[in-house]
Amino acid sequence: MNVVDAINTRRAYRSLEPVEITEELIRDLARHAGLAPSCNNNQPWRFVFVRDPGQLAKIHAALPKSNKWIELASMIVAVFSRAGEDCTVKERIYHQFDAGMGVAFLILRATELDLVAHPVAGYDEAAVKQILSIPENYQVITLVNVGKHSDKIYPYLTEKQAAIELERPVRNPFEKYAFIDRYTAVESPP
Repeated sequence: MNVVDAINTRRAYRSLEPVEITEELIRDLARHAGLAPSCNNNQPWRFVFVRDPGQLAKIHAALPKSNKWIELASMIVAVFSRAGEDCTVKERIYHQFDAGMGVAFLILRATELDLVAHPVAGYDEAAVKQILSIPENYQVITLVNVGKHSDKIYPYLTEKQAAIELERPVRNPFEKYAFIDRYTAVESPP
């Protein structure tokens, strides 16, 4: 699979089935995530790859009910970073952007391996830090849930979530998010 195929294939599925998580797989995903670009090559991303059932159960307790589907993930990757380990240019703090680049590479590699890697924002950050022994001065950017896509639609998915499983959500047209030579307002600012 080439990068174009991985980009087009990637989906944030919630219907997952178990997949074996080996140390080789973890090292492969980490290596590819670590190849992402970062400001001055600072590589501020940090990952905790959680596959132990006991640790996974603890993280499940730090999730809202709307993320119950995550309990089917075979692995959860906690992604964290901190400002002091990356560039700060005026008011632009790059560690979040650069960590996101690492996550994107991880997701594309997982897709290439026929896995689902679905990042989420819904979790109790303080609880996740405590469970995984992440120091307080780091920010947990996301949890990436890894599993194998299942064709089964699970009953705990909301109606909207179930619909998304069946058909890719509509993407914005080029004119809404991309501009040539200069920005042209297409909607009212928030």
